Amino acid sequence: MSTKVVDLRSDTVTKPSEAMRAAMAGAVVDDDVLGTDPTAHRFEMEMARMLGKDAALFVPSGTMANLISVLVHCDSRGSEVILGHNSHIHIYENGGISTIGGVHPRTVTNNPDGTMDIDKIVAAIRNPDGALCYPTTRLICLENTHGNCGGKCLSVEYTDKVGEVAKNHGLQLHIDGARIFNASVALGVPVDRLVRAADSVSVCLSKGLGAPVGSVIVGSKAFIEKAKILRKTLGGGMRQVGVLCAAAHVAVRDTVGKLADDHRRAKVIAAGLSKIKHLTVDLTSVETNMVFFDTDPQISPGKLCQLLEQRNVLAMAVSSKSVRLVIHYQISDSDVQHVLTCMEEAVEEILSRNAKFEHLTNGATTDSYGN
Repeated sequence: MSTKVVDLRSDTVTKPSEAMRAAMAGAVVDDDVLGTDPTAHRFEMEMARMLGKDAALFVPSGTMANLISVLVHCDSRGSEVILGHNSHIHIYENGGISTIGGVHPRTVTNNPDGTMDIDKIVAAIRNPDGALCYPTTRLICLENTHGNCGGKCLSVEYTDKVGEVAKNHGLQLHIDGARIFNASVALGVPVDRLVRAADSVSVCLSKGLGAPVGSVIVGSKAFIEKAKILRKTLGGGMRQVGVLCAAAHVAVRDTVGKLADDHRRAKVIAAGLSKIKHLTVDLTSVETNMVFFDTDPQISPGKLCQLLEQRNVLAMAVSSKSVRLVIHYQISDSDVQHVLTCMEEAVEEILSRNAKFEHLTNGATTDSYGN
């Protein structure tokens, strides 16, 4: 059995590379709350340039990045944001936009590809004539790639259409771009073009890009100035943050070019899983670095993950019938083959145990009736 742990629970589990550690150790730093950390300032300027926006702000997490962005755009309590029912902001961020910001979420059903129907977005926009009774729509949020939809990519054409809807109705558009570089690579579209229609974008540096900590928000200079105030309010103002920005700089520099390999390996895993009986995977759904697969009723996802862990493979059960695997830059081709071997062994072990249990149960039942 392999002693190396192949961790596919998420792309947040990567460890800093030697280049990241060296950059952190050698970073020139100062007090970022006072606006004088040169490494942080340089990194923020670089990220703003890469995403085609005027300014950027480093924050501790993706959740804070999205929360700040929503609150800047919806600066009046009782504002409303239109977002997908299966979006990360709506499901996994502790309801922060409402509990902290007084912002009301109005959900539109996400399609399997992560989009929301344009006509449904338009229908969700409140008529200003109803302001006496209803929240005021101020923002639309998209997610690219869309995590709960399997890491699907939103096309530039779709994003532009939503941006046009927002503009025509006097609304803002925020993109939760936690894995926007994965989308850019998969679609073959420059990342700045992919987010051109957005008024703000959050990018998670510790997911697909593999930095140890942090996210960045980009937008206009006025937007970022307001975001800085909210970052301090939320406790996200850090001091010598250049130490973290140095690692993030290396992650962006070194990892974006490896994302295509992550996507290729995800497709290899998906193809291998499709050949294992009792597991089902939609090969067409694997666009980036995520693989979701279903198990039939004989295979418990929890038990499957438990047996995989015994073989030093870590996976995440996401429902009573589904498992998620996420590829990152520290997963090799040999790791992929090892995972598939362990997966097959674990399924066989579960089936063998089930058969043994059924045999014992039938035997006990027969004996209890004296037959």
